[in-house]
Amino acid sequence: MNAFDASLKEAAAAAEKNAAPLPLAGVRIIAVEQYGAGPFGTQHLADLGAEVIKIENPKDGGDVGRSVGPHYFGPGDSHFYQSFNRNKKSITLDLKKPEGIAVLQRLAANADVVFNNLRGDLPAKLGLTYEHLKAANPQLVCAHLSAYGRTGSRAAWPGYDYLMQAEAGYLSLTGEPDGPPARMGLSIIDLMTGTTAAMGLLAGIVGARASGVGRDIDVSLFDVALHNLAYVATWYLNAGVAIQREQRSSHPSLTPSQLYKTQDGWIFLMCNKEKFFDVLAECIGKPEWIGSAQYKGFKERLANRDQLTRELDEALQQRTTEEWMKVFAGKVPAAPVYDVQQALDSGFVQEQERVLEFQHGSGPIRMVASPVRAGEHPTRPAPDMGADTEEILQKMGYDAQAITRLRDSSVI
Repeated sequence: MNAFDASLKEAAAAAEKNAAPLPLAGVRIIAVEQYGAGPFGTQHLADLGAEVIKIENPKDGGDVGRSVGPHYFGPGDSHFYQSFNRNKKSITLDLKKPEGIAVLQRLAANADVVFNNLRGDLPAKLGLTYEHLKAANPQLVCAHLSAYGRTGSRAAWPGYDYLMQAEAGYLSLTGEPDGPPARMGLSIIDLMTGTTAAMGLLAGIVGARASGVGRDIDVSLFDVALHNLAYVATWYLNAGVAIQREQRSSHPSLTPSQLYKTQDGWIFLMCNKEKFFDVLAECIGKPEWIGSAQYKGFKERLANRDQLTRELDEALQQRTTEEWMKVFAGKVPAAPVYDVQQALDSGFVQEQERVLEFQHGSGPIRMVASPVRAGEHPTRPAPDMGADTEEILQKMGYDAQAITRLRDSSVI
């Protein structure tokens, strides 16, 4: 290494050492979590500097997400698991044993949150509610993410994303009008419920720090799925209008706001303000549309949507999607219609450094970066099961003999 390289390395080390701490540094979250929705929510917080300690049952292989294939970095280390658990720690603990509950209570005594994404009837049975843990820490927030909530006729029901999409009406709104009901391609309810849980959990921490008193916070897949109906629900509840699927994924009332054909594929246009339609008309060489009786406003364009779609298809098929994107750039809200590979490999994703690369035991891992930009900090891969058990127990005051006893009795 020459002197110049050495000075660069020293400068980088100094910059890392002096970097401002992440905004959630000092927040401790004990997470009884597995699979997708719960771990996705706490990963948001871990990315922002919170210490997230996963509790995994040593009897059943820990987080079930470790075994979700078809792609693996190694045994118990799937791509799926890594997608939801970076920057966390892991401790093995059997919460069905009194000794395990005793360890949990000691953990809770110095934590901000005990979080779980269990079936609604299980937190009370396992002692994960505020009522069970407030003696250990009156300021503790107990956050619960379940399928249908912890009360009511479905508290003991298991539930999953696609079921919520079906029951909350999503499938009736997705796909072409003459096709079968269709779900979204992503587990959008899992992802949004995890994010909502993270928001609720942080609200609980703010309240507890202000008042000195914790509480239970509840979020469910079903409630989030229903809440996402937003203005669609308001239209029905107040005007009795239940919208249906529209052709080409179009907006129910605004147009042009849908898919259109280009020379080599598709483009999505969203002229959701009147001014954008005039700019679009100029860009595609149709200035006569501006102010015309058929297209002068949203009401008129909606009444003539089929005709406008045909005419836009004809005009847009004169160029490729990429060529039109260059024409519309910054003028007309537009997007190319990509598959997942094209989306992740796009020039804009590279420009914005939205893909992380960090080291794992088997080599480098590439993942999508946190959407919250809060400064550059090292990223750690998801932990091996129980990787931090001994260290965490030692910090809580357990000596070597006590840890050995817990291990011999299969508590850890």
